[in-house]
Amino acid sequence: MSKTNKIIYWIATGWLSLGMVSTGIVQLIRSKDEVESITRLGYPLYILTILSVWKFLGVITVLMPRVPLLKEWAYAGFFFAMTGAGISHLAAGEPVSTIFPSLLLLVLTIVSWYFRPAERRLVPARA
Repeated sequence: MSKTNKIIYWIATGWLSLGMVSTGIVQLIRSKDEVESITRLGYPLYILTILSVWKFLGVITVLMPRVPLLKEWAYAGFFFAMTGAGISHLAAGEPVSTIFPSLLLLVLTIVSWYFRPAERRLVPARA
């Protein structure tokens, strides 16, 4: 893996982790804005706790060495959560601008997954 690819991976993974942890905290403490948003989307409030715990576990998994199968699951979970968030906002008739935070985290998920080092892959990349 080239030095440039490692830098891209760690920058994307760092920002992804920061984004997931910060949104997980906001969901866990049930901030007023988050409660209003999830209610407007039609979801029950307990989904905030479930999402926050999943985000915390996903970040731990993505950052820890080895365990490539768990990493694939964590990346898939981030992908589904962020696409689901974006689609939920659009389906609820909210402005397109409301999908930008989840779209940013989705892009960071894809970049982190794509540039992950060989030892963090389920099947090592071909040379």
